[in-house]
Amino acid sequence: MFYGYTGNILDIDLSSGSIKDVSLNKEDAKQFIGGKGLGAKILYDTLDEGIDPLSSENILIFITGPLTATSMPTSGRFTVVTKSPLTGLFLDSHVGGYFGPELKFAGYDALIIRGRSEKPVYLSIFKGDIELKDAKHLWGKTTSETTKAIRKELGDEKTRVAEIGPAGEKLVRYAMINIDTYDQRERGGQAGRGGSGAVMGSKNLKAIAIKADRDKKTFEYADAEGFRSITKNAFKKVNENEFIKKKRRVYGTPIWIKPMSDLGILPTRNFQTGTFEYAGDISGERMRETIVVADKGCYACPILCGKHSKIKDGKYKGTELEGPEYELLALLGSNCYIGALDAVSKASFLVDDLGLDGISTGNVLGFAMECYERGFIGREEVGELDFGKDEPYIELIEKIAYREGIGDLLAEGVKRAAEEIGGNAEDFAMHVKGMEIPGYDPRGSFGMALAYATSDRGACHQRAWTVRAEIEGVLGERFSIEGRASFVKEVQDERAVAYSLVVCDFAPLDVSDFVDMLNTATGFNYTPESYLLAGERIWNLIRLFNIREGVSREDDKLPKRLFEPMKGGATDGIKITEKMFNDMLDEYYELRGWNSNGIPSDETLRRLDLK
Repeated sequence: MFYGYTGNILDIDLSSGSIKDVSLNKEDAKQFIGGKGLGAKILYDTLDEGIDPLSSENILIFITGPLTATSMPTSGRFTVVTKSPLTGLFLDSHVGGYFGPELKFAGYDALIIRGRSEKPVYLSIFKGDIELKDAKHLWGKTTSETTKAIRKELGDEKTRVAEIGPAGEKLVRYAMINIDTYDQRERGGQAGRGGSGAVMGSKNLKAIAIKADRDKKTFEYADAEGFRSITKNAFKKVNENEFIKKKRRVYGTPIWIKPMSDLGILPTRNFQTGTFEYAGDISGERMRETIVVADKGCYACPILCGKHSKIKDGKYKGTELEGPEYELLALLGSNCYIGALDAVSKASFLVDDLGLDGISTGNVLGFAMECYERGFIGREEVGELDFGKDEPYIELIEKIAYREGIGDLLAEGVKRAAEEIGGNAEDFAMHVKGMEIPGYDPRGSFGMALAYATSDRGACHQRAWTVRAEIEGVLGERFSIEGRASFVKEVQDERAVAYSLVVCDFAPLDVSDFVDMLNTATGFNYTPESYLLAGERIWNLIRLFNIREGVSREDDKLPKRLFEPMKGGATDGIKITEKMFNDMLDEYYELRGWNSNGIPSDETLRRLDLK
């Protein structure tokens, strides 16, 4: 018996129209678990070196984990894995809501999409019937329009829909996949970062709709009673956690906006400073007072961190959305010097509805504003795109999504745009390996410098978030590099395996909780040590994939601006030197068992059973 899993993968070839079931490899599941890890193994084994991410040869994987759709808190998650059109490297995006559980309840641990359809289609998995349906009438629609149209067509308002918007159709390199866009009753989600929506668009796949037959049992627990007992205790931990009760459940992720600005970490004016004078105006507290109308949660999650918001007056009156989350308030707000909550909310609605990754979009817009300020791009191309002016930046979001005018260049991402613009534009193009940097300036949190540089998908705050440990003194002196390399390495390994279960960053649970859940669900015999070793194995496998695509130490770096002193606020004059950064990187490589060029040694690969 294959406990914890359905044992099935749905394999779709859009070129031939082939639809078939494939058995899940049990040994791979034991070693790589699911989600991020198992997705990485499938991607590594399937793709040849150097394939174009937007070609029919790339694959798109929607994959659950052994804890997806269980009674564990935050078990509503799944993972999208592909080769990124933004970076040309490994890409995984982790999504909440209800789509992942629905896929597993439909009888599948994973869905693999291959090839390219000759015409627009959407995949319908509806109560056991699987069909590729014509999507010509959906092409051009926004994500919310697509969700509504498919639910109406299938006659079921509970059908879960993963869809792309115009940005995905136009192959914007940071287009994302939206899930159940703007369902007012339940939380949706986004497979953001790196351009999975463009991969979906390149395959002429507009959407995937799933409605499971809940009368059919698709997976079982190895120890059902033991699992129930463990999850009951996990729910108790979540509900008694003081930060969740008083902060996260009340304000969601925006609770960090004001503290990050006060600490000099909040990206402002394209990372020119870390302090935003209008942070209070776009804070979680201000959202709660003025625009939040309901709290929303994912499947089996009591945290309720999602905030359904509505703008009640002003020029953006009537705008209704889920969020904005911290990252969009930071990148579409402070990074563009926009301090009006209604304008940031409108921008956040647009990026979701058009199918754009909000972090990359806000980063690109801040870069474009600075290019305009420096005279690199003109008024005839972007209007009066000054920092702080909301109307031109709202218009530019739509131009990017539809690749109109200057939007066509900016749709390529900040790295390619800077290379095309020339001059010293690359000095203030804020990315790592082509992926735009998210909402924490590493000059206010030195560990984030190493976390961004070594992240497996390009600049990312989720692979190792050092900020809280640094500002609370857990790692000693705040502006120091001591202990950062070991902390980043350990968190990366732990998160790699947690994202393979798949669970949420916000679950206040520890390794022993996850190990007990994994073992009682699957019948595996993991210990805390072997569990973390699995995370290290997954991290190194992905490093091998990226090395195969050309990554070396030369790519584990930061943009020039982040080695310059911070200007203003609590971090005024603070900087991380290139020597400090390289010292951290050297220590990190040594801890990982990699050589000085960032390549795992034979001994490391043997230890991790990757040789």
